[in-house]
Amino acid sequence: MIDCDIHNTIPSLEALYPYLPDHWCDYIRDSAFVGPDVNDYPGGARIAALPESRPGNGGPPGSDPALVKTQVLDAHDVGIGLLTCNYWVQCIHHEDLAASMAMAINDWQRDVWLEPEPRFRASLVVPSQNPELAAREIDRIGDHPGFVQVIMPVRTIMPYGKRYFDPIYEAAVRHHLVVGIHYGGAAGHPPTPTGWPISFHEEYAGMIQLFQSQINSLIAEGVFARFPDLRMTLIEAGFTWLPSFMWRLDKEWRGLRHEIPWVKRPPSDYMRDHIRWTTQPVDLPGNATHLNQILEQMQSDDLLLYASDYPHNHGEDTPGAWMDGLTEALSRKIRVDNAKSWYEV
Repeated sequence: MIDCDIHNTIPSLEALYPYLPDHWCDYIRDSAFVGPDVNDYPGGARIAALPESRPGNGGPPGSDPALVKTQVLDAHDVGIGLLTCNYWVQCIHHEDLAASMAMAINDWQRDVWLEPEPRFRASLVVPSQNPELAAREIDRIGDHPGFVQVIMPVRTIMPYGKRYFDPIYEAAVRHHLVVGIHYGGAAGHPPTPTGWPISFHEEYAGMIQLFQSQINSLIAEGVFARFPDLRMTLIEAGFTWLPSFMWRLDKEWRGLRHEIPWVKRPPSDYMRDHIRWTTQPVDLPGNATHLNQILEQMQSDDLLLYASDYPHNHGEDTPGAWMDGLTEALSRKIRVDNAKSWYEV
């Protein structure tokens, strides 16, 4: 099995000091900088972490490689585990510091996670608020065989279809890397298109709106026309909303395509060709028949990638157990074959 969403976390900011220039270490100490201002998962929220994922040394969940290997790779017979480090340097307003922090995170991932355990693959952290610096980081380490993806948050300063982000896409294609867009993002930007919610429930459930906005932007603003080899994965977005969203985009494109002549085909075609979705959190309908109907309406068996979303707690004793109700062929595609092909692993 291939798990496409395993969250690895630094145990402390001090773990990055060996990978940072001395002047940044001094800056961090002098300014009392504690890291990016991110609270995607409030510590007290039940879904934030499985109780058993907390290391015995008191570190945060996902910070102990040995524990992650035991609880994910070994426990669930995972042959390849894709690490998705959500260290959102996009929250750091000092862009040079953000770039250095991204570099340190990636070198730390290489030394602590990739080199000791060949079953792990990793996602490159980049300062996407400055695409030129982000592309420079991709060029620096993007050819390392352990890195298969560039990771960015779905909550951003502007839609990802803007040409502003083209240097990132150019670099990702140049190094044969997928671009992963993950739940969460830069503090200070509302997690809905219309403003701030009052609860974490509202934010977490409503983040689908941002994923939909990003897809709309990427297609309508011509990203896949400019980069026909670009591959993207939407991580922790769910997927049961896909058919109706595809229908809506296709319907409006038929009446308004004169506004976006570079979109030569129905938007759903671009989605099937260029985007994949991880399975967790899966919004299971109460009737299993309805799930099969949703999967059929997606009109492709290639779109879904198995993910545990470790260490987050989605109330499942066995992550992915819902796939046991699928045909053997479809279950294998979601568990193994789709990710193997998409990430070229």
